[in-house]
Amino acid sequence: MALWGGRFSSDTRNEVTQYSESISFDRRLYHFDIMGSKAHVTMLAAQKIIPEATAEAICAELDKIEKRIDAGDFKYDIAMEDIHMHIESALIDALGAEGARVHSARSRNDQVALDIRLYLRDEVDKLIEGIRHFQRALVAQADANPRTIMPGFTHLQHAQVVLFAHHLLAYVEMLDRDAERLAECRRRINVMPLGSGAIAGSTLPIDREAVCRALNFSRVTRNSMDAVADRDFAIELVSDLAIFAMHTSRLSEDLILWCSQEFDFIELDDAFCTGSSLMPQKKNPDVCELTRGKTARVYGALTALLTMCKGLPLTYNRDLQEDKVAIFDALDTVKMILKVYPPMIETMKLKADHMRAAASDPALMATDIAEKLVELGVPFRSAHHRVGAFVKYCREHKKALNEVTLDEMRETIPEATPDFLNLFDPVGSVAKRNVTGGTGFDQVAGQLEFWKKSLAI
Repeated sequence: MALWGGRFSSDTRNEVTQYSESISFDRRLYHFDIMGSKAHVTMLAAQKIIPEATAEAICAELDKIEKRIDAGDFKYDIAMEDIHMHIESALIDALGAEGARVHSARSRNDQVALDIRLYLRDEVDKLIEGIRHFQRALVAQADANPRTIMPGFTHLQHAQVVLFAHHLLAYVEMLDRDAERLAECRRRINVMPLGSGAIAGSTLPIDREAVCRALNFSRVTRNSMDAVADRDFAIELVSDLAIFAMHTSRLSEDLILWCSQEFDFIELDDAFCTGSSLMPQKKNPDVCELTRGKTARVYGALTALLTMCKGLPLTYNRDLQEDKVAIFDALDTVKMILKVYPPMIETMKLKADHMRAAASDPALMATDIAEKLVELGVPFRSAHHRVGAFVKYCREHKKALNEVTLDEMRETIPEATPDFLNLFDPVGSVAKRNVTGGTGFDQVAGQLEFWKKSLAI
């Protein structure tokens, strides 16, 4: 019989039981449900709401239940609906009426709000450490190739010469913001809702602050209705995960391009690729492609949560049971990305000669010519126009920019001097970009040292 069935005159239909159960997915909350219950009954005893001996017996039995679940010896029954009812039923089976005291001054509404906050707080800590590991892998690969040059791209066209390390460090910066967002989100997760009851709090003399301290929350919720009704902290978390997934999807696209025959800049280790069932020669960057696809799943989880909550009147509605499906899927997807990406990055092999050849296209130094003119006092827009005309001249005469004579260059750039002909060295182009945040050798070396120190590499 359901623990809430006293008011009902008939049993729930089997189809409804199957439709309404959540134990198939919320069982992963058991550790946090038990943690919250132990803090709760300890407080109830301290407040003389239940006997001290009862609280001790409940805590001892909760420890036994947790060990049974850990060992896989706990029986689940969808008639018990969720993990909260399973654990409470097990307590009552073991302790009788004394076990039933565990639910004094709480509702499943504030209980599940507590469990999900405890769970997500723990998960965020793991996610942040996973992101730091990801960053370390990128920094290590960049540090192993500090002078490798490559073409940088805008609009997927060759733009300017950059360092490969500079490119990877761009993703390190993105991941750092991802970790910062998660840390900020954790601060909002770390608020204690237990004691809010179903909607209005409790008439019993509970001590919410004691439970808050016992569970290491930063504070208690200030409004009982808000505490049980909202899931904005979960929506925020999945939003942060969606941004992280977007960043990894962009990195995936770079890696996919770099692996292609047209680029041929890198080779991913065989352990992170698969072949074709038809074409024996194929080596496909499936991890990268799957990451692009799995990013859509995380976006879907975010959309599901936003849509689920947008029309709910205060306070709790059963719709909120479905929040965990989206939350868990987004978390599991991101945790898999964090598990597979660092070793893939660490084992990636560069084809530095191919990168260097692609970066040696003299057209990549067109901006260097324009900036040289600016140094001579030419307004930038005028310089830009002159260099554009020079590029057009070279295309019309089927010459590379570095194949013209000084006289030919002066047809469109009258200010050109002999040292203009030396501006087509990709290494020199990188070296001159010695501005804060630039791709210059010294700047990137400084950034590498910063990240190695920050990430304790």
